[in-house]
Amino acid sequence: MIIESTKKAFTFRGKTLEELKTLDVREFAKYLASRERRLALRQFQQIENFVSRAQKKVGKNKAIKTHERGLIIVPQMVGMKISVYNGHEFFPVEIVKEMLGHRFGEFSPTRQKVKHGGAGIGSTKGSKAKAKK
Repeated sequence: MIIESTKKAFTFRGKTLEELKTLDVREFAKYLASRERRLALRQFQQIENFVSRAQKKVGKNKAIKTHERGLIIVPQMVGMKISVYNGHEFFPVEIVKEMLGHRFGEFSPTRQKVKHGGAGIGSTKGSKAKAKK
């Protein structure tokens, strides 16, 4: 008995990734949810400029860095490694097809888990006695 692996092909609102890559930003925006669609239509020129600059940098094997956390991820960005600034450092993000329609900032966390140190001298009753000596 032969078992065939049937991995489901990726589609975004019924379109394959190859079909989506042929669309420009305004045509792709029609397939997004309302909030992302409005944002993509308002900043389509900014997104297109970013994609063209990023493709030039990929051609020169340079790192792509950005502070623009609010940009919508479009199909032309899939496969790129983009470093997104989180307020402290550039956080590397590998763009995959499941990220379409999301924003850069969603994948670059701005807050870290709090790591508390040990209690300082004088903060507990036992350490106050040691501090007096």
